[in-house]
Amino acid sequence: MAESVPRPRTGPVVGIALAAALGGFLFGFDTSVINGAVDALAGAFDLGAALKGFAVSSALLGSVIGAWFAGSLANRFGRIPVMLVSAVLFLISAIGSGLAFGVVDLIAWRVVGGIGVGAASVIAPAYIAEVAPARIRGRLGSLQQLAIVLGIFVALLSNAVLAAVSGGAAEILWFGLPAWRWMFMAEAIPAIVYGVLALRLPESPRYLVLREREDQAAEVLETYTGEVDVVGRIDQIRSSIASDRRESLRDLVGSTFGLKPIVWVGILLSMFQQFVGINVIFYYSTTLWRSVGFDESSAMLTSVISSVTNIVTTIVAIVLVDKVGRRAMLLAGSVLMAVALGTMALAFSFATTSGGEVTLGQPWALIALVAANLFVVGFGATWGPVVWVLLGEMFPNRIRASALAVAAAAQWVANFFISTTFPVFSEISLTFAYGFYTFFAVLSFFFVWWRVAETKGKELEEMSDEAPVSRRRNRAEGGT
Repeated sequence: MAESVPRPRTGPVVGIALAAALGGFLFGFDTSVINGAVDALAGAFDLGAALKGFAVSSALLGSVIGAWFAGSLANRFGRIPVMLVSAVLFLISAIGSGLAFGVVDLIAWRVVGGIGVGAASVIAPAYIAEVAPARIRGRLGSLQQLAIVLGIFVALLSNAVLAAVSGGAAEILWFGLPAWRWMFMAEAIPAIVYGVLALRLPESPRYLVLREREDQAAEVLETYTGEVDVVGRIDQIRSSIASDRRESLRDLVGSTFGLKPIVWVGILLSMFQQFVGINVIFYYSTTLWRSVGFDESSAMLTSVISSVTNIVTTIVAIVLVDKVGRRAMLLAGSVLMAVALGTMALAFSFATTSGGEVTLGQPWALIALVAANLFVVGFGATWGPVVWVLLGEMFPNRIRASALAVAAAAQWVANFFISTTFPVFSEISLTFAYGFYTFFAVLSFFFVWWRVAETKGKELEEMSDEAPVSRRRNRAEGGT
């Protein structure tokens, strides 16, 4: 009788991946909580379109800072300490934003929270990729995006509930404070939970090997990841990082416009993910749906429905990513997003503007609503989770944290640009705004076709500094 091979356990590693992904939950909550509060705070602080856009996107400036430094800090102090710092920053931002005296200190508190968001956006996918076995790494990596969309959902739902209880976001709720202030302070609860859970997480085995704490790395691999050949895996990790123990941003330098090709692929993936305009839906959707005839309550409810759609499609992505592959899903997503965004651009070409207010009659209001949710489906099932999976796994071990930090920083810069410019773009016309996002959805298809390699089923130690330059080479390296 053939000797049976032990079946790797997955329960413990799923548990720690879920806990780590709570940083993604706060990422989604923090960036979307502004949705239900934006009109009320704009009225309270008498904000024009440009300052309103900056107030919404100010957290993203902090996100750039947090993402940029998170990689080097994680390499020096460990993944867990950076998670704890992020939790503290989320807590401070929640209380400070809710008690802000004016737009200046509101922006300052939002930047503080943004630093936590940026750090979490780097640490969660890196940590999950480093503890996850290759056979389920795509699914576990997708938990980051699932956590983000759950955070978006909870933020929008809590906004809707608080506004309904008080009679409106600008109305007084408790202790003489309007509902929009409580919308911000609600984030304190998940921030505390995240900090408590982070204290219970094991450190990344790759970080432990890097710091020559191999006994602890072996314990983590055996206890949490279900690794059968612990000694062999530690040898593999040691070999992959032996070439350079002092990872820094200098390691990213290459011959392609100053950076290694794979780093550019990560940067451009991040930027395309934002330039299709997904966060316009989640930051401004309440304002958008009020413009097509919904009252505040209905607009908030519609935003919640869109976030539920995002959750469902992200779950679908988790099921498919390790079966279909990363590249094929991105290509399909680009096509679906381009069609949906193009339809929205067409629909809003029939809108009328009176007194600065945009209105959209039937049937185009319904068409725009359906197209917006189709766009969310296309993004949520593909580009949302798959980009985070790729960023966590596509870089070689010796540059992973630094390269992911640079790619995430680029993502937040792109997010800031899109979020800040939407009020200005919409004043030109919503057709112009959604036409802009359509162009980048189309462009993203060709970028993936020519430059993105498949990583499904590969161990992290197999990743290369290079990036494919053609579809033929991509196939040769295991792409679809």
